Amino acid sequence: MANPALTGRNTFRHTVTYIFLGIWIAFSLFALIWMIYTSFKSNKELYAGVWNLPTEMHLENYKKAWTVVNLQRYFLNSVVVTFASIFVLTFVCTPAAYVLSRFKFKLGKTLNNLFIIGMGIPYQLLLIPLYKLVFQIHLNDSLFGLALIYIALSIPFTTYLLTGFLRSLPSDLEDGAMMDGCNEFQTFWKIMFPLAQPGIVTAAIFNFIFLWNEYMLAMVFIMKEQKRTISLGLYSIQSAMLFTADWVGLFAAVVIVMLPTVLIYIILSEKVMAGITLGAVKG
Repeated sequence: MANPALTGRNTFRHTVTYIFLGIWIAFSLFALIWMIYTSFKSNKELYAGVWNLPTEMHLENYKKAWTVVNLQRYFLNSVVVTFASIFVLTFVCTPAAYVLSRFKFKLGKTLNNLFIIGMGIPYQLLLIPLYKLVFQIHLNDSLFGLALIYIALSIPFTTYLLTGFLRSLPSDLEDGAMMDGCNEFQTFWKIMFPLAQPGIVTAAIFNFIFLWNEYMLAMVFIMKEQKRTISLGLYSIQSAMLFTADWVGLFAAVVIVMLPTVLIYIILSEKVMAGITLGAVKG
């Protein structure tokens, strides 16, 4: 029989948690909506009333944000670096996670622990040796070098996440493919890789959020103006707008930077939830 005091305590705890989460979600949605409709105001309307809705849509704010500091170039650079890094991470980390999750070998546990250790090392501590290494191989100040850094630093988290997900998948189809004559390579690409799509999408979205918004590594390793990423471009816009007090243009730039992340998460949110829940079934 359930303890009434314990049940009441759990109910109170859950209620407080839901209230806190509800307040946080409401605040986040309000901030997002306010930022979007403010980006369509004129500066005069913004100064007249911060919370007022715009009387007309000032689309020129987005044009200014897009052209004032060559934001379109920064946007394209981030698209290339981010999606190239995610593509490589998918086809490097998924096979590695498959081996770690489905095969028993002597160094398997050690390798898994190394990935966990790699996740716990702040990348800020690696800036000096990373810069020295990248400078020695002449890849500093290049998008290719920045992408390599992103890939290397994201491998531990991506592999660990996919290992947990692949470990939760049933082995029946895998055994059936083996009985039909498939080797390990064919079984992975024809059976396990398609089944792992929710986990792969989850890892891709987490990596996209980190890489798209990453600032410090891009600031350290990119010097040329035409090779800057979107996060550096947003900082440049902020510096430019401070001199002109064009706050609505700054809001428009923030919306441009934020929009890809929001859209991708909304479109793929179901697969993200499936990847997280299925990956947590088995340890």
